[in-house]
Amino acid sequence: MTTPVPYRVVARRVDTPDTATIALEPVGAALPPFDPGQFAMVYAFGVGDIPLSACGIDGPRLTHTVRAVGAVSSTLHGMRVGQTVGVRGPFGTGWDLCEAEGRDLLVVAGGIGLAPLRPLVLAALAAPERHGHLNVLVGGRTPGELLYPDEPWQTAARVRVTVDRAGPEWTKDVGLVTTLIDRAEFDPPRTAAFVCGPEPMIRATAADLMHRGVAQDRIRVSLERTMHCGTGHCGHCQLGPLLLCRDGPVVDWIHAEPLLAVREL
Repeated sequence: MTTPVPYRVVARRVDTPDTATIALEPVGAALPPFDPGQFAMVYAFGVGDIPLSACGIDGPRLTHTVRAVGAVSSTLHGMRVGQTVGVRGPFGTGWDLCEAEGRDLLVVAGGIGLAPLRPLVLAALAAPERHGHLNVLVGGRTPGELLYPDEPWQTAARVRVTVDRAGPEWTKDVGLVTTLIDRAEFDPPRTAAFVCGPEPMIRATAADLMHRGVAQDRIRVSLERTMHCGTGHCGHCQLGPLLLCRDGPVVDWIHAEPLLAVREL
């Protein structure tokens, strides 16, 4: 869908000082269904639009977690219940949980990278008979910047959390998210891994997983570049031969690794 469709904000939750989660429902006809990992172009009327991964997919309702870092994201972050935005989508590739059927699932998220992974976790929990062990490893800068800490899936799945910096009240792990991999329960040859976060974290995680024996083509990562159109026409999100709004954002590591190794890209 390339023409914005009006959606109304029906719920808003403040997650951190600069991050909020908004739930949207269509004013009229809904967009086609989204798959976990896909994104929408969300338009703040009179300001502009930005790509936002769907962190929740519930029938026609879409949920997005947005961090206020620019004019559009700050406007969307400040939206109130009852206000209207324009939404285009769905765009891009998804996590493709069907390809991971019968395998252990290892989900590794850094910071706001947990948002696009959340629908994957919920889908896996809804059909536990379709896979083996489900491990969710989450890293954040501080305890106060962790997303969704009180949601039920955090106790339903095998979730481990670590932060870069913690105060005296923090009793869990401190350090890089890759330090949690050794304690996760999974069988590397039969594991499908899903990774999203800052690029240095993605590279380190993928390298660690391959060292542990996870096949390169069984590691899927979500990449980020500046997206303007969402349809593969403007070229702003080009990464080598890929246009991430069309060929990504979810890409097998076997294709992503050589591209991320080139600094100019």
